[in-house]
Amino acid sequence: MPSTPIEKLRNIGIVAHIDAGKTTTTERILFYTKAIHKMGNVDDGTTETDFDPEESKRGITIYSAAVTCLWKDCRINLIDTPGHVDFTAEVERSLRVLDGAVVVFSAVEGVEAQSETVWRQADRYKVPRLCFVNKMDRIGASFERVIEQMRKRLNANPLPLFLPIGAEHGFKGIIDLVRRKALYFDAESMGEKVREEEIPEDYRDMAEEYRSHLIDTIAERDEAAMEEFFAKGDLPEETIHRLLRDATLSGDIQPTFTGSALDFIGIQPILDGVNRYLPSPVDISAVKGINPSPKKGESTEIERHPTNDEPLTALIFKIVADKHADLCFVRVYSGILKSGTRLLNSRTGKKEFCSQIWHIQADSREKIETDQVEAGDICGVIGPKDVVTGDTLCEQKHPILLESITFPETVISMAVEPDSSGDKKKLEDCLVRLSRQDPTFKAQVNEETGQTIISGMGELHLEILKERLHRDFNLNVKVHKPRVSYRETVQGKSEAEEQFQRSTQGESSFASVKVRIEHFDSPQPITVVSALKPNTLPPELASVAIEAVRDSAQSGGILGYPLLQVKFTILDVGYRVGETTEEALRAAASHAVQSALSQAKIGLLEPIMKVEVVTPSEFVGNIQADLNQRHAKIFNSEHRDHLTALQAEVPLANMFGYSSHVRSLSQGRASYSMEPMKYDLAPQAVLNEMLGNY
Repeated sequence: MPSTPIEKLRNIGIVAHIDAGKTTTTERILFYTKAIHKMGNVDDGTTETDFDPEESKRGITIYSAAVTCLWKDCRINLIDTPGHVDFTAEVERSLRVLDGAVVVFSAVEGVEAQSETVWRQADRYKVPRLCFVNKMDRIGASFERVIEQMRKRLNANPLPLFLPIGAEHGFKGIIDLVRRKALYFDAESMGEKVREEEIPEDYRDMAEEYRSHLIDTIAERDEAAMEEFFAKGDLPEETIHRLLRDATLSGDIQPTFTGSALDFIGIQPILDGVNRYLPSPVDISAVKGINPSPKKGESTEIERHPTNDEPLTALIFKIVADKHADLCFVRVYSGILKSGTRLLNSRTGKKEFCSQIWHIQADSREKIETDQVEAGDICGVIGPKDVVTGDTLCEQKHPILLESITFPETVISMAVEPDSSGDKKKLEDCLVRLSRQDPTFKAQVNEETGQTIISGMGELHLEILKERLHRDFNLNVKVHKPRVSYRETVQGKSEAEEQFQRSTQGESSFASVKVRIEHFDSPQPITVVSALKPNTLPPELASVAIEAVRDSAQSGGILGYPLLQVKFTILDVGYRVGETTEEALRAAASHAVQSALSQAKIGLLEPIMKVEVVTPSEFVGNIQADLNQRHAKIFNSEHRDHLTALQAEVPLANMFGYSSHVRSLSQGRASYSMEPMKYDLAPQAVLNEMLGNY
């Protein structure tokens, strides 16, 4: 594939709530850009980006798929992401490396819970976006209602560039407000042939009203455009597109399109919008990182600009366990990535060999002929061994460490064991590979019981990982009932002082450490500070003391769960010249931490989930009563035409098996979504039961 000028490159993602039509939209885009020659169907499990068997079976996108396609003079790297909340990390890591996004909304369901989550993620990474109101052909579709919901619930500023002609069964085409034309898409050619006509009489007044709002919104940003508008009463198309691009890049507006991906209506205008309004890598500010090992006088913060002339900086945003070798998805921020080069992993300080570079076409891989990828591009790399998602690859002479990708804590876990004892080692190896691929999946062995515990973001997440073990690695496993991932905290304060003393072969080791432990609200689970007077310890041991307390705290609390919202203060350290070694200091710190924890009043924290149930109004009573039984706090109820959306916070422990239960309460007509919200104190009875078992 010939290299594309960086100004003509678009790294974009398609993001939305589950079932809004993202994958169908992606499929149409690939067809119209000639990246595929046969259009697939989600319901038949034949789409290009849902190449994973689990995706085909369930009709949902699990793994974000990267696809490259060409539209007019632009090359688009497209990432199709999942909408199910259990796979939110896939969206998170994709948004981290994307320059722009297309957010898909269903014209029936409108703004749903996961739409809000995705929108907040895009806000956090300052990703400019276009909006597509899809499914205008469905019963209950309303373009105006979705626009209003976007303004109210997302604090967005959607600016319609297209209007639907009709709705539901009467949906025929769309109106291009910039060019004042009606567009009709030919079903026989699967939407490839587009017929252009004058706007139908009944829609002219409405189209003019929307168009004047469009011009007013963008013209006020530019004095020259405002003067031209007052003088001529209109603006030329090129000026409108330029002002729309400026307003989109700054995040002031979101150009909004409409159509029906399933019926082939309205996809080509989105592609034009991607080319015209979404940023190229040069429109994005320079990426910032830190110098992992600065020399004296050197600045710790480094910027890298999207140009081939600067040293190579690349971020691994995804790892796929492949049959032959792991495939790392990489975003190149600066410099040129060449195959056959040794690069520095600035997190580990180790060198990694990049043997091959690929352009990704869903699950088939198209080799780059030039064996190099330039600044701004996204590609797949084979070769790196000791890497995880979020690692930075750079030149050894020009080290830089980009901010890593942070992922939410796991909320659910279950024990897993192989069918036969001979598969134990194989299971360990497979779990290591899966946890490298998915940062929200963790596996560890419980030292007391010897059980292997896997943890993830929800029941569906763990179920799919279990099926992958069977399908990809030919491993049959038994799983036990899911359990909640609790956390421990302390209530009030406690102090403890412990010492370590030992003599071996005439040499004595000594250290004592005094710590205070207390509850502390902070984004960090554990905070460690030193209150030591200056010169209490030599500088090299002062940092060891803090590290030793933190290491000991990270091994968990009295019940064995990780600590959360806890602060340790080092109050005093007993030091003797020649006797206080690093080993003695670590041992004393570990004893002091455990002693302080055992004296403190333990608080058990449980994950609280934010749940949204959308149900036909006649089932609201049943669902509310059931949520109350599950100790849910319903904090919002909202009418959406014939549907009611209930929003509640509820302990995860009370939500196992809810998906089948909510279906039986509503004759299969209600849907729900659930995402981690916070940790809160669990009922005292749960803590008492656990303490009784220890």
